[in-house]
Amino acid sequence: MPAPDARTIGLGFGAFMFAALNGAVAAQAMKLPNAKVEPLSFAALDGWQDDDHAEAFGAFMKSCGAIQHGTKAMRAARPVYGALFKVCERAKAAGPLDRDQARAFFEENFRPVRVAPFGETPQGFYTGYYETEVHGSLVRTEEFNVPIYRKPDNLLMPKNGRGRPARIAGGKKIVPYHDRTEIEQGVLAGKGLEICWVKDPVDAFFAQIQGSTRVKLNDGKLMRLNYHAHNGLPYTPVGRNLIDRGIISKEEMSMDRIRDWMRANPEEGRALRRKNRSFVFFRETHLAADEECIGAQGVPLTALRSVAVDRKIHVYGTPIWVDVDLPIESEVPDTKFRRLMVAQDTGSAIVGPARADIYFGSGEEIGSIAGRVKQFGQFVMLAPRNLAAGKGGGARTVPVPKPKPRSRDVVADAAVTSEPQP
Repeated sequence: MPAPDARTIGLGFGAFMFAALNGAVAAQAMKLPNAKVEPLSFAALDGWQDDDHAEAFGAFMKSCGAIQHGTKAMRAARPVYGALFKVCERAKAAGPLDRDQARAFFEENFRPVRVAPFGETPQGFYTGYYETEVHGSLVRTEEFNVPIYRKPDNLLMPKNGRGRPARIAGGKKIVPYHDRTEIEQGVLAGKGLEICWVKDPVDAFFAQIQGSTRVKLNDGKLMRLNYHAHNGLPYTPVGRNLIDRGIISKEEMSMDRIRDWMRANPEEGRALRRKNRSFVFFRETHLAADEECIGAQGVPLTALRSVAVDRKIHVYGTPIWVDVDLPIESEVPDTKFRRLMVAQDTGSAIVGPARADIYFGSGEEIGSIAGRVKQFGQFVMLAPRNLAAGKGGGARTVPVPKPKPRSRDVVADAAVTSEPQP
């Protein structure tokens, strides 16, 4: 997204070989859960020299803004986080960089390692996501009658990310929170939780799947909504259900196909949606129309530069080299996608060491592209060169944010049936 490695510029051959060999030794010692890790050179990355690394550097700097707020104790306890913190210090000192300077920065501060899952296809797996757009109203009308809810006060969130959200029943008993059916049947109605109202329950469902939405109000104003919380119940893949029933083939599966089927079969579509007991609550943000939505790292995403990863394995802010052929120009995956991206988000279907969800931006046209992405490709992590040998991912090395299982799993539904689900 082969040419001489730019690290040779200004280093001299001997110094370059010393650095490269040391990087390879450290890479071989790196460990990630349930993963095969193979050291590479930058020269081995197809398309590396052609990418706009200044764009990637800009996305990386957004992550650095969050990383540098970490405490000294966090950096000491989490080696990858600590190593990225030091790289971010150098990035901040470097100031704005052009394409060549940014490429040199990444090459000087990181080493590429190809990551693949054990016992499966020796490649990464990519899907896509986006920010939806819907029409809405601040008041309920005959036309706009599907509520978008904010987080209820009686939704008890787990402490330290352990356990599931719940509620108190009968004054003292803690029970699971209301499921999608109960909520759609009105258990939260009249409690002042409605942020706005939309026309179509399918639109509301897909806004939950993607975790954010732009609501175009009928007075011309734009409301931006982002994920806030969920009811704690597991997600059931609706696309897989349609595949299993022979309604849509695995090869033809996409978000557009699911959406079209639900609208053509409203009663069956509602029943299918209710098989997914998970439900997402939103909050209004104050983002301008030209600003991107916020990812799980707490920083604005960058279209075609941000990816969602498994937060139990990878640290937010880690650069990821994506090498995959995608169905961007058409439904045929023949568009070469070779570019450096940054791990800045997560999702409940994004499970595994070489699994990533590519953020495409906003709008339904973009959504059609994102919704048909389900391809295997090379997944290359850029590991900080200052990371001690033998250190890598794992839950203890990851700064865990507020849980954000935004159920973008309808995208994963489009994947092969062996794709892991939460």
